[in-house]
Amino acid sequence: MTEETPGGSRPETGETPERSGEGSPRDGGGFNLSAWAINHRALVLFLILILGIGGLWSYTQLGRAEDPSFTIKTMVVSARWPGATTLEMQSQVADEIEKKLQELPHLERLDTYSQPGASFIQVTLSDSTPPGDVKDLWYQVRKKVGDIGNRLPSGVLGPFYNDEYFGAVHDHRRRAGSGSA
Repeated sequence: MTEETPGGSRPETGETPERSGEGSPRDGGGFNLSAWAINHRALVLFLILILGIGGLWSYTQLGRAEDPSFTIKTMVVSARWPGATTLEMQSQVADEIEKKLQELPHLERLDTYSQPGASFIQVTLSDSTPPGDVKDLWYQVRKKVGDIGNRLPSGVLGPFYNDEYFGAVHDHRRRAGSGSA
């Protein structure tokens, strides 16, 4: 039987559960990692140092061109016709261009947005289109739309082609949607 001190507590044995790396009686006696780390400071510092050096070495070994190359398979064809209504832009300009672009191989879809005086057609190629064919397909878009230039009403400016900056059609939609019906 253990002796009790006048305050009702047990005498110090020189090693508390917290100092020994074992858990306290209150938590079921499990392993106390914090106490172990405090008692083995040199080993913990050594491990931190090794992990830090390993991390720095790994960082210097990272490849510089690890990003995969990809081809944007979207082009925006736009045309302007000052003074034209939305209906005129859609029926006389955008629909004519869309009909001709339907002949394009690897075409996934066409999204058209018309507003008074302007039309924007987003040409999207299918994901299965080989990246090497994309430049040739954009040339075909220019050629096909150029072929119908004489069928467009007089006064139409363009068509203009944008195969280098995808955000153009979204920017036009945002500006057009902020006040027109």
